[in-house]
Amino acid sequence: MDIIKTPISDLLIIKPRVFADARGFFCETYNEKSYSEAGIDLLFCQDNQSKSSYGVIRGLHYQLNPQSQSKLVSVVQGSVWDVAVDLRASSPTFGQWYGVELTEENHLQFLIPQGFAHGFSVLTETAVFSYKCDNFYSPSLERGIMYNDPTLAIDWKIPSDKAVISEKDLKHNLFIDADKNF
Repeated sequence: MDIIKTPISDLLIIKPRVFADARGFFCETYNEKSYSEAGIDLLFCQDNQSKSSYGVIRGLHYQLNPQSQSKLVSVVQGSVWDVAVDLRASSPTFGQWYGVELTEENHLQFLIPQGFAHGFSVLTETAVFSYKCDNFYSPSLERGIMYNDPTLAIDWKIPSDKAVISEKDLKHNLFIDADKNF
């Protein structure tokens, strides 16, 4: 696997080795030993999967400490624009975001460490999104930031009139007012 650094420290893109032939392909999506040898020492405890249609924007979601979550995300089917926002107060990139297109063809994974908000938009008719978490879901510590916060100015790659947002996500705070304890 190849590890690609982003402009935001600790936020990584992982490109697994893909073996393709006339039958299809094979790739290893996670191997604790390989990740540890690459300096990624996370113990994942929960796997999640979602299916969404074109225009859906999920996020921006995160959990506060002590249940903050690192996530290893990828796309099983379709294509998404995946975004992480740095919420670490002492970070030189605090408040900055980075996005990457994850597709069933490119097999890329996005490693989002604790201290980041996360969201994605669906660019294809449907997308199946998969993620591993290193901490369990905690409803009492779950938080969010408005997907269209003007301070962040995230380009979700979806026309605004085609965006599909849940009622819950429409009630998130702006970045400036969001709870952050990282």
